[in-house]
Amino acid sequence: MKIESLDLPEEVKQFYLDSGILELYPPQSEAIEKGLLEGRNLLAAIPTASGKTLLAELAMLKSIRAGGKALYIVPLRALASEKFRRFREFSELGIRVGISTGDYDLRDEGLGVNDIIVATSEKTDSLLRNETAWMQEISVVVADEVHLIDSPDRGPTLEVTLTKLREMNPSCQILALSATVGNADELAAWLGAELVVSEWRPTELQEGVFFNRTFYCKDKETPVEQSTKDEAVNLVLDTLGKGGQCLVFESSRKNCMAFAKKAASAVKNTLSVEDREALAGIAGKILENSETDTSTTLATCVRSGTAFHHAGLTTPLRELVEDGFRAGKIRLISSTPTLAAGLNLPARRVIIRSYRRYSSEDGMQPIPVLEYKQMAGRAGRPRLDPYGEAVLVAKSYEEFVFLFEKYVDAEAEDIWSKLGTENALRTHVLSTISNGFARTREELMDFLEATFFAFQYSNFGLSTVVDECLNFLRQEEMLENTDALIPTNFGKLVSRLYIDPLSAARIVKGLKEAKNLSELTLLHLVCSTPDMRLLYMRNHDYQDINDYVMAHASEFVKVPSPFNITDYEWFLGEVKTSLLLVDWVHEKSENEICLKFGTGEGDIHAIADIAEWIMHVTAQLARLLDLKGTKEAAELEKRIHYGAGPELMNLLDVRGIGRVRARKLYEAGFRSTIELAGADSEKVAALLGPKIAERIFKQIGSGEEANKVFEPETPERSPSSGQKTINDF
Repeated sequence: MKIESLDLPEEVKQFYLDSGILELYPPQSEAIEKGLLEGRNLLAAIPTASGKTLLAELAMLKSIRAGGKALYIVPLRALASEKFRRFREFSELGIRVGISTGDYDLRDEGLGVNDIIVATSEKTDSLLRNETAWMQEISVVVADEVHLIDSPDRGPTLEVTLTKLREMNPSCQILALSATVGNADELAAWLGAELVVSEWRPTELQEGVFFNRTFYCKDKETPVEQSTKDEAVNLVLDTLGKGGQCLVFESSRKNCMAFAKKAASAVKNTLSVEDREALAGIAGKILENSETDTSTTLATCVRSGTAFHHAGLTTPLRELVEDGFRAGKIRLISSTPTLAAGLNLPARRVIIRSYRRYSSEDGMQPIPVLEYKQMAGRAGRPRLDPYGEAVLVAKSYEEFVFLFEKYVDAEAEDIWSKLGTENALRTHVLSTISNGFARTREELMDFLEATFFAFQYSNFGLSTVVDECLNFLRQEEMLENTDALIPTNFGKLVSRLYIDPLSAARIVKGLKEAKNLSELTLLHLVCSTPDMRLLYMRNHDYQDINDYVMAHASEFVKVPSPFNITDYEWFLGEVKTSLLLVDWVHEKSENEICLKFGTGEGDIHAIADIAEWIMHVTAQLARLLDLKGTKEAAELEKRIHYGAGPELMNLLDVRGIGRVRARKLYEAGFRSTIELAGADSEKVAALLGPKIAERIFKQIGSGEEANKVFEPETPERSPSSGQKTINDF
């Protein structure tokens, strides 16, 4: 099917023709035939790189040209940024694009001026809770990676959000994009959608198992030269020798870093002088963005043409790795499965070194087929590779047979709603009531009848769970104690703040019961909520943290009995996470924190990001209920944001001054922006570098003196790019 034949405005068709897209892939043609451009709901369950995003673009642009507005929902912030960058290319068509992924208590009414809004499922849920007006104008909703309804973490939010959007605007077109799953027909039926299921790919995918020096596919065997003692390294070298790139998936961060280091010397030998110069530039940028041991190791790997990628890296570092790989300079990325979750980063060959993942409950367990298919789907770069190869590595003949049966020849599992537990449902019951979707228990059950859970289970067991949720919300005074479902002001605020009602209940109880509110008391209170992401306890942590608890027992609202082993161990994890935040707000270096707590720089920012939000919630709840802690929590919220002491807050309000620069200025005698504005600009330039100083003076306004001393910066030495704030991560 040709682009020229589509029922689209001429300028839209010309946009694609100019970009080299002349005709549709077979699954895309099928979607058109099934009513994509006629406003029909559609579920496309097709492989990675088969053109799902183009389907979304066509539907959105058709609707926007008819006066509509599009909402594009993604599961991850990184994916939101990627889609935002892509859709901004429509600016030449006069299309305005916005993005929203954080600040869950804001209505973001200003986003309504845009034609396409990209948002995470959590942000979309919060916009609904805060009754954002422009949500009523949405004419097309795209749910990317909709199979994640199966995820215990993200699934319930995505499911309830789609249910609300459909109920709020029944005429809205729903376009769901999914990996191939076992029960795509069931998901489509729930959405009232036409179904496009296909295994077609623009680049042929050859799946198989590497065993005994040979890559075995269904219809061919390929010997692999044994250049080194490591089979996976040999597979990498074989790929590079044929002009391709490699993604290697490992079971843990430690393993993916180790493999990138192991492969570095062999890969380096394949690089040209020009390649090494380009890689040295990327390595330099990595070191400009971070000073941790991990980033130093990453930079060393990158100079040799390899890299690792996991959630312990900060967003800027991950983006440098991704961009270097897309540019063809980095030849190998060794990654945890996070890289398979939607990012557009294909390679000639994907190697799955380990098909097992660690589970805290069951130890090492085989991954689901769906997860394998997601990783395998990264193989083959459209228009660049003649084919793609997905390789599992077997160590024995029995394992070789198992991998073919379990993964290569297997179908992806069915997906199942995870909405039917009190933990999953509690927050959504409160938000459904607060938004007016349900005013009685009967209306609430009617609303839930429209969810995927009810579609799959016919509401089996849901009534009991709903009653447990309602009893909890009444007991915690988030609902009026009547038969009608009426939220209290407290309940409305909890819903708008986008926090688990159990978290809110624990915060309020803690503020009421705390004898004093020290910095540690508030930080631990935040870490004791189910919304917080906790650090793992290592074997040598137990004694040190237990000793700390004994020495600071009076600063905790309640210390559980050590004889209750499960509760006490969980409590120690909360304390460990609290102590990381203590070090963060006291300006300990990120490298020092990483080494002390056995975590990554990206984890520090992720934990601080969540803690900042929950501390914001704490201040808001304390203010509403007239509890102690309003002022202390608000101050600590700001300190968590910047990772600095209270004396630096005034300086940190200036954009471009991070905690390291603020401390330099403070130690040099500058205590406020007023003092800084009147400073000798040469002195500030000597402290921070001329470019940074010039930017700062332009912001705060320093009069004539600041404008007369800045010389063009010498090319041989550029200043650091500066500290990042939490909002950058």
